[in-house]
Order: sequence, then structure tokens, then C-alpha cells
Amino acid sequence: MLQPELKTWLQCLDCERSYPIDEVVFSCQCGGLLDVRHDLSLIRQTPAAEWKEHFAGRMGDFSLKESSSGVWAFKEWVLPGLPPRSIVSLGEGRTPLLPVRGYNEQEGLELLIKQCGVSHSGSFKDLGMTVLVSHVHALRKAGKDIRMIACASTGDTSAALAVYAASAGIPSCVFLPAGKISPAQLVQPLAAGSLVLSLDTDFDGCMQIVQEITKDSGLYLANSMNPFRLEGQKTIAFEIALQLDWELPDWIIIPGGNLGNVSALGEGLLMLRAAGLVERLPRICVAQASAADPLYRSFQTGYAGFEPFPAKKTHASAIQIGNPVSYKRAIRALRALEGFVETVLEEELTHAASFFDQYGFFHDPHTGVALGAFLKLKASGKIVRGDRVVVISTAHGLKFSEFKTASVLGKIEGGLANLPVDLPADANAVRKVILERL
Repeated sequence: MLQPELKTWLQCLDCERSYPIDEVVFSCQCGGLLDVRHDLSLIRQTPAAEWKEHFAGRMGDFSLKESSSGVWAFKEWVLPGLPPRSIVSLGEGRTPLLPVRGYNEQEGLELLIKQCGVSHSGSFKDLGMTVLVSHVHALRKAGKDIRMIACASTGDTSAALAVYAASAGIPSCVFLPAGKISPAQLVQPLAAGSLVLSLDTDFDGCMQIVQEITKDSGLYLANSMNPFRLEGQKTIAFEIALQLDWELPDWIIIPGGNLGNVSALGEGLLMLRAAGLVERLPRICVAQASAADPLYRSFQTGYAGFEPFPAKKTHASAIQIGNPVSYKRAIRALRALEGFVETVLEEELTHAASFFDQYGFFHDPHTGVALGAFLKLKASGKIVRGDRVVVISTAHGLKFSEFKTASVLGKIEGGLANLPVDLPADANAVRKVILERL
């Protein structure tokens, strides 16, 4: 029998001070990051087989209910106390887990792409934003003075916040680094009616300002230092487990910028094991662009130190972050899951995205970073024949049309050019070119 009285609260990562789940607080009094915590002893009172049947039943329900969301299908493990009427869902989650068929047959392994960009705003950020905005929606109904939700962004977070806040009827404001995001990413929050502030700084500068501005209790911080975002993102782990019939892969590779994604993934995986739904955990690898790889540099020292630095320009603009907020959370996840960190050059990420596109995909540059890390792990012998590997694709390639166009036209290093063939409108000329290709 499922337990109806599951409990959640906020708890500091450093000093372990606790706060009520409905308190509007973004960090601990000691300055530490906060986590949403669940009473696992209550969760374990329900047998694992019942949880599996319950979640699979929800994921198989495509009716127009909140539970048909790939996040809210796992509501008891996300925010069990949230009133159903406060849920703000745009059909997030339920994303495909696709094999790279021809490549897998050739290499004798199983590479799977978790297509998190197949979502309402085109990125995995929707998973976290449905939880955060739903939580704010409930707080406002309960009388909390929250007038606007704000975030700093490199593009995808701003799009997700703008559309979910608009759906809930809550004003939003996004802080973007001027000239450092794609046009498609810029137009999304503008189209949704968000207040867009284009600041002459980088993401880390935007993050510093939004943290200062949201000290006003009427403004609610939506960046991933806010633990409610991570509660939605951790459902990636739940979906992967369900899609693989509760047998987790050998590796999961995920691109890392502000590092909330790997932190959430780690929490989800550990929760699955703690509740008895899986027995074996995968290794995880965080993939970073070499232009913005502070976690990789720390990993090289065994996490003995952490040195933030101004991130350089990278095609993977959403992870162009030199001072990630969730660094401590990421280290916790990596230590628990035999974690590895890899860094990928610009030409390597471009080549990896282009190479795997030829198996029927259309990869954004951030997924290119993760795929580049996969190729490096395979070349070094860490990934071997027979392994099952899941790569998290974080955004849809159409959000980065300039990168994709430059790649296929051979205008950036590492891309695999495939130029259009200009011909007269003549059947014989067309037949000749086709036969040459065949």
C-alpha cells in the first residue's frame, strides 16, 4: 500500500540545519546550499515492486492529467505535499531513450541517447522548472508575497522559466549575458512576455546580480542553487531506470556547466537504490568544454581545491560557466557514483556532434560535449565492448541552428561538411550525381 504521509523538508548541505518545505529561503544561514530531503524510511515502507507498478502505470497514462507528466508521474518522490491544483505542467519528461543503431552494431556496445531536449521549451530545464514554478504557484496561493520569479541564464533556463511562469500567470525576469546566447534562445523568453535584461557581463556576472536582487523577498530565485529545480531534474534517473526495465546502464554521461544537472542525476540514482528499485548503480561522467572546465581541473587534483575562472567562449554556450553554483553538490554525487570528469576541445565537441548526427540525430553542441567525452572514454579503455552507455542530450539542436549550419557547411573545425549540390533542372544531371553517390 503506497504511503500517503510522505515527508519533505529543506536541509543544508554543510551544517545540516533544517527548514520547512514552504519557507522562502535560497541558502542556509551559514551560506551553504540547501537540498530537498525525503524521509526514505517512509518510502521504504512501500515494497519496491509496488513503487515500480505505480510509476509504470502513471507513465503509461496519456490522459490530460498532471500525472501524465514525466515529472509528476513520480510526484511522491518529488513534492508529495504539493496540492494537485498547483501543478503547472507543460507535458515535460517522457523523453525518448534512443539507440545509436548502426554504431552500436559496429562497435559491439550499446550507446543510448536520452533526448531531454524533446520538451516544451526544447531543453531538460523544463524538468526542473515545472517543479519550481508549481511550488511558487502553491506558495502564492498560500499568501506568500512573491511578485516575480527571476533567473540568470545562458539561454535554456530563461526559456523554461518564461514559458512555465507565463502558463501559471506569474511575472518573470531573466538576466542574460549580452551577445553570448543563440538568437533562438533569446527570442523564447521575449515571446513569452518575460522581462529580459541583457547585461554586459558573462553568466557568472549575471548570477551574482540575480542573487543580490532576489534578496528582496518579493523576487523568487529560479537558478539551480534553488533545490526545487533539482527535484524535477532528478526524474531523468527515474525515467532511464523505468525505460531500461529497472536495470541501470554501466555509464551515464552528462554535460556540466552550473552542475545542478549531475547533482540531480546523482540524487535520483541514489534514491532509486535506497528505495530498493535498483541494485546496481552506474558510473557517471561529467563532460565539460575545455573553455569552461573548473570541475575537470578540480577532479585532476582529487578535488583538493577548486579554482573558479572566467569562462572562455565555447560553442556549448549553455555550459560556459567558470564558477558553478552546485560544485559541492556535484562532488557529492561524483564520489558516491565512482564519478569521472572529462574535458572536450571545441573541435572534439563539433566532430562528435557531427559524427553521431549521421546516425539519425541532430545534436546540440552541449550533447556534442557529452558525446566527445564518450569517445575519449572509449579510446582510453574505460568504456569497453559490451558496455551500456546513456548520454544525456540536454537540448534540441534546432535551438543552435547557427552552430549546426556552420558545421555542415564546413565553416568550423571538426564539422563534417555535407554541402548541397547545385544542378540545372535536368533529369540526366540529377541521375549522374545520384549514381556517383551510390
